[in-house]
Amino acid sequence: MECNPSSSSSRVDRRTIEKNRRIHMKALYSKLHSLVPHESSREVISLPDQLLEAANYIKKLQIKLEKMKEEKDNLMRIKKPETDHDKKIKSSSLMVGEQRPPQIDVHQIGSSLEAILVTGVDFQFLFSETIRVIHEEGFEVVNATFSIINEIVVHTIHAQLVEAYASENGVSRIIEKMNKIVYGI
Repeated sequence: MECNPSSSSSRVDRRTIEKNRRIHMKALYSKLHSLVPHESSREVISLPDQLLEAANYIKKLQIKLEKMKEEKDNLMRIKKPETDHDKKIKSSSLMVGEQRPPQIDVHQIGSSLEAILVTGVDFQFLFSETIRVIHEEGFEVVNATFSIINEIVVHTIHAQLVEAYASENGVSRIIEKMNKIVYGI
């Protein structure tokens, strides 16, 4: 019986590969075992028990994570204190099919102006009319935004008074002109 050098070499290679695989797996088991918190027990735990302990620990962490996510969601739902702007939006909400007249609220603080226009979706022309009136009274529009909530459009317009056209009665004239446009007063 002859000994083939290549077959003995391949057998040694397989043994070496298997030995290296076992060493690597042992290192991985050891690392996993070190990551799992243990009770103050000093007894030696078998490998299958270590794996079971690690699996149970991972399941506990998943359950804890789910509870924390639920708690976070609950905390995110806590109602923030309402601002005047929020109250106006809420009070002007429309029921389906219900039409309410547009509302405009204008405030001036120093040389800044804020106009809040609450309308239905059928009153979009009022936005451009409000911008036109604000310009006529010597204000320059800095920012204008809108939101649509349940068929209600809330426009917020921020404007700055232009020094050359400084007016004491700018806000009252804006409100007067907008009342004429909206209510025909």
